[in-house]
Amino acid sequence: MQSNAVNREKESTLEHPLIIQFIDMLWLEAGLSDNTLNSYRSDLKSFRHFLLNHNIDIDKADYGIIERFQSSLVNLGRAKSTITRMVSSLRRFYNFLQYNQLIAVNPMAKIVMPKADKKLPKTLSQLQVEALLSAPDIDDVIECRDHAMLELLYATGMRVTELVSLTMAQISLQQGVIRVVGKGNKERLVPIGEPAVDAIAHYIKHTRNTLLKNSSDVLFPSKRGVQMTRQTFWHRIKHYAVRANIGIDLSPHTLRHAFATHLVNHGADLRVVQLLLGHSDLSTTQIYTHVAKARLQELHQLHHPRA
Repeated sequence: MQSNAVNREKESTLEHPLIIQFIDMLWLEAGLSDNTLNSYRSDLKSFRHFLLNHNIDIDKADYGIIERFQSSLVNLGRAKSTITRMVSSLRRFYNFLQYNQLIAVNPMAKIVMPKADKKLPKTLSQLQVEALLSAPDIDDVIECRDHAMLELLYATGMRVTELVSLTMAQISLQQGVIRVVGKGNKERLVPIGEPAVDAIAHYIKHTRNTLLKNSSDVLFPSKRGVQMTRQTFWHRIKHYAVRANIGIDLSPHTLRHAFATHLVNHGADLRVVQLLLGHSDLSTTQIYTHVAKARLQELHQLHHPRA
């Protein structure tokens, strides 16, 4: 019983006042999403837990303890990408403390960022995308909505979070364009192709009002008539993937990756793809050139007589 009480007391102290102050700054000044804020919070609480086991307060950490923390993550078998993200969280946190003169020495100053393995995102072939988009039954109320959402997701490459938060005011079917609000509340205009326009128009005319329970402006309400969660739509994607006999393990960003990859495969300029995806840095978009090259190599090896 005493051990449990100690654990609860430790847990209650994990979110140090400096961590709270830092998260508040990210929310107020950087305009980060709840998911990103929760990621920072989780990383810093993990570090705080490690420090408590060594009787060190978070504003007294030095270079040595941070190196030991990195080593502990390796020993726990954490993925290199996870370790990179956590070190990045610590760097931003201690830069914040140093900038606000809350610490005298920045313990992250000499820490070298580990290089994360560059993983190619999982994507779908064009035939697989067609099968997925054709899976919903548009005569069914819920599946008509889902069909419009899938078409729009592939047509624009937007994030699932951006998709479920869309309102009627953000879309113009007549102009064939949608105003997407991305990370940091940055807005971008993305064109919509004719298949997506037709699917959304059909959905709005025949289905949306059936789902609405109030005067909500949300474009794609849940069956309860409110904004859908991204987790709910993710489950819907997996449901249609099974129906379409797509054998690969999909992620919430699979159609976003397919959108970008297919654009690059058909010769789209990388900076155009960057703008459409809402990437702030071109280097983030460059992963799709690797995807395209990997697909070309695969096709070459499969079909070339001397491959």
